[in-house]
Amino acid sequence: LPASPKIFHGRETEVQQIMDILSQESARVVILGPGGMGKTSLALAVLHSDDTASKYAHRHFVSCHSSPSYAELASNIALHIGIDQGSNLGRKIAQHFAGKSASLLILDNFETPWETLEDRKDIEELLSLLADVPHLAILVTMRGAERPGKVNWTRPCPPPLAPLSGEAALQTFTDIVDGPEEDDAKVQDLLDLTGNLPLAVSLIANVAGYEGCDATLTRWRTESTRLLSDGYDKTSSLEISITMSLSSPRMDVEAQKLLSILSMLPDGLSEADLVQSNLPICNILRCKATLIRTSLAYTDHGRRLKVLVPVREYVYSIYPPSSEVKLAMREYFRTILELWDDSKQISSPSAIPQIPANLGNLKRLLSDAM
Repeated sequence: LPASPKIFHGRETEVQQIMDILSQESARVVILGPGGMGKTSLALAVLHSDDTASKYAHRHFVSCHSSPSYAELASNIALHIGIDQGSNLGRKIAQHFAGKSASLLILDNFETPWETLEDRKDIEELLSLLADVPHLAILVTMRGAERPGKVNWTRPCPPPLAPLSGEAALQTFTDIVDGPEEDDAKVQDLLDLTGNLPLAVSLIANVAGYEGCDATLTRWRTESTRLLSDGYDKTSSLEISITMSLSSPRMDVEAQKLLSILSMLPDGLSEADLVQSNLPICNILRCKATLIRTSLAYTDHGRRLKVLVPVREYVYSIYPPSSEVKLAMREYFRTILELWDDSKQISSPSAIPQIPANLGNLKRLLSDAM
């Protein structure tokens, strides 16, 4: 089994929620969220807990990252559990677990095979076969906000993972940097660049550990997310991790246009903004759903559609919004400002709620136009 995570903060609630599910019979659970959010680390923390080890005599961790098809996935699982290859492999895997005592099967990075549309039916059928084994617990991790079909996932289903709290992000940073000598403000400036995305926090802490906070901040101003992308895979390169989500078959050209404009809007957009802005994007609410399904965007507590800071930075560097889209956005805000100006004659400026909610967006669009 892979080792348990040694630097792991801020996920106590999520660990307990999954442990509560795994304490039930026939547990089936999915850990969802964006790339770099710590889904694998959470699964490994659960895998190595004393309660899990005592309940499940057999524990298996299968990485699906290199299994983009049904055949490769079935072969990968068979290899891990030690059964021969051959025809009807999915049924043989289910029969193997049926003949064992209580078992836990973790399928990590399950989005890789599941997103292959031509194989999705067979892959979900394999999951369904495994779910028919009552004493087999199934834990899946995958990017996005969608759960595979054909399985009755145990309720309540955990929500997609959110960024770390400020305290947990700082703990992660200081564990790696070994107590930075710089003042707290500079450390916080670095953490603000990560959006508290665990992968980004770890990568920027590694840079700061040998370059110092000042030098790291200076490099970020010129290199942006390239600073965190010297690695060779999604666990050591922020840009590779984000690119994997951008390459999802669930993405399309119109959703990419919406993501592009969101990449320059730190305040995000409300649903009213999306509908009323007349952006040249076909079926914009469907595009919103696509970005949420792939976890490239999220809705905050105010129901505004936003993109995490490191994702914004990278997307803007490779897919900046077109002049046409930016012009439509500026025209929308110009109209709102005119309404706000008129409203001052009859009521409080707060009568136009879009203004305070979009101050950061207005500043960004203004600086872009100068």
